[in-house]
Amino acid sequence: MLTLAQKYIMQYTVKERFLSYVKIDTQADPLSSTFPSSTKQKNLTALLCKELDQMGVSYTTNDAGYIYATLPSNSDKNVPKIFFCAHQDTAPDCSGTDVKPIVHYDYDGNSNIILPDDITVVVSPDQFPNLKKKKGHDIITASGKTLLGSDDKSGVAIIMDAFYQFTKDPSLKHGVVKALLTTDEEIGKGVAKVDLDLLDCDFGYTLDSGDIGCFEDENFSANSLKVNIKGVSAHPGMAKGTMENAIKIASEIVTRLPRLTLSPETSDKKDGFIHPTKITGSLESATIEFILRDFETRKLDEYVALVAHIAENVLKDYPHSSCDIESKEQYRNMKDVLDLHYHVSKIAIQAMNNLDITPQIGSIRGGTDGAVLSHKGVPCPNLFAGEQAIHSKYEWVSVQDMERGVDTVIEICRLVTEM
Repeated sequence: MLTLAQKYIMQYTVKERFLSYVKIDTQADPLSSTFPSSTKQKNLTALLCKELDQMGVSYTTNDAGYIYATLPSNSDKNVPKIFFCAHQDTAPDCSGTDVKPIVHYDYDGNSNIILPDDITVVVSPDQFPNLKKKKGHDIITASGKTLLGSDDKSGVAIIMDAFYQFTKDPSLKHGVVKALLTTDEEIGKGVAKVDLDLLDCDFGYTLDSGDIGCFEDENFSANSLKVNIKGVSAHPGMAKGTMENAIKIASEIVTRLPRLTLSPETSDKKDGFIHPTKITGSLESATIEFILRDFETRKLDEYVALVAHIAENVLKDYPHSSCDIESKEQYRNMKDVLDLHYHVSKIAIQAMNNLDITPQIGSIRGGTDGAVLSHKGVPCPNLFAGEQAIHSKYEWVSVQDMERGVDTVIEICRLVTEM
């Protein structure tokens, strides 16, 4: 076990790495069809490769900007090969250009943090209660004009520092350990270009979660859904008894969706939802786009059936119109896989307990690269990286929480050598 004495001796580099990473604009572009979606993501890829060169760690990259880095085993045992995964890109929800990180040293646990470039942006413990637990911590924010990029450059920095610690201290035992640093996770393409033969691991962990101790082995299952409507056009001056307006049909379908249940604005915890995200069209044809989410995969079929039933009833008033429905799988709940490989979660939970970190086991009301990897045959739950108030100008992270993330990666690797 990594002792407290070892922890205090360790010369962490996670803060300095993080501060340099967030200054590089890696915002993903949801409208792009290229990989990566924005070429500027590769600027961070280049820096990370340079740092790996300095550590003497072997790696390979691909055209999408992924990095596969490998530390050979220093254990005399034949143990599972594991990896740690984080994404280099930041969300398109908030600007990632010209990020100016600020370190607020020795935070008092009570004060508002007013960001200097826009004093209306206030990081408050009333709004973000986790701040109250960070007395004495060094808190990093942006300056008020941009997001910070802790999602997921905290995870990237933690993995890079852990690799650095392994190269500096051979007494830190580990088997074969790999890093998978991806691009375009924020637009749902984080492992679209992954090469599982190149990764070649038994299991792994994404570092893309929130407060210290957070651990998720469950997430939404997800489908997309389209309702394509064909109406009947006619000249508006001579339309009586003939026109069937596809725009109105689409509007009626959306209006008849459940209002008090099955929507993002009325759901939490383990509730699922049917969420219309876009309507496009004209008099003659229209399309409604939905996302369907639930922790129980079978319920997605029920949601498709409900939308189909609503559309069928609406079309009774439009006898010459029609619609077709397309549902596509997006991702699935990683718990379906991880329940068959419980030792993967058990190792992470044991590592945190060994480090006096209280595990906060939860569920992700969204997707994760780990879910996709799990269903590709590589079990991969999600570990904390310290991210707070993500995708916003209020984003912040504790340096000390990231350091504990480094400890957790190292301890997981040690525990694997004892399997």
